[in-house]
Amino acid sequence: MNRALIVIDVQESFRARKEWEQAANPKIADPVNRLVRLARASGDLVVWVLHSEPGSGTVFDPALGHVRLMEELEQPQPGEPVLHKTSHNAFTTTNLQQRLTEAGVRELSVCGIRTEQCVETTTRVGSDLGYRMTFVTDATTTNPIGDLGADAIIERTEAVLRDRFARIATVAELEAERGASQA
Repeated sequence: MNRALIVIDVQESFRARKEWEQAANPKIADPVNRLVRLARASGDLVVWVLHSEPGSGTVFDPALGHVRLMEELEQPQPGEPVLHKTSHNAFTTTNLQQRLTEAGVRELSVCGIRTEQCVETTTRVGSDLGYRMTFVTDATTTNPIGDLGADAIIERTEAVLRDRFARIATVAELEAERGASQA
């Protein structure tokens, strides 16, 4: 196993916010589930990451009960870590890098919530750490920010990551590649 899928912040906290109704893809669990099934079928490590802000009194405060995976997600299997982060990327406040190193992982696919925030930041940090990154764009979602619509934010994120920090791919592209390599 030299690949891992990092599922970032696909958690109930976001659905508890009124902005959720403006999300580019409120059914984010569907493409994420496809990626999880693909990773498992390929023998890749699946790592689940949840954003937590203890003591904040917000939807990210674990005491309020929203810091949990969305109900319709494939649930973690034995051996699949569930990490809790307090920073925008999945590396800084977790032992993710240690776990990946111990598992011999060198390639990461990333997906999750807030395309331009936690998923992009994790992608950039992972690239800087030497991982070969794949940003699975249709398995991310975000909300409008100010005058920028969600689609414009996603397009910008793809543009700044492409060929510098990550390969940009879709779930269908990865399924076709893995299907061809497993045939």
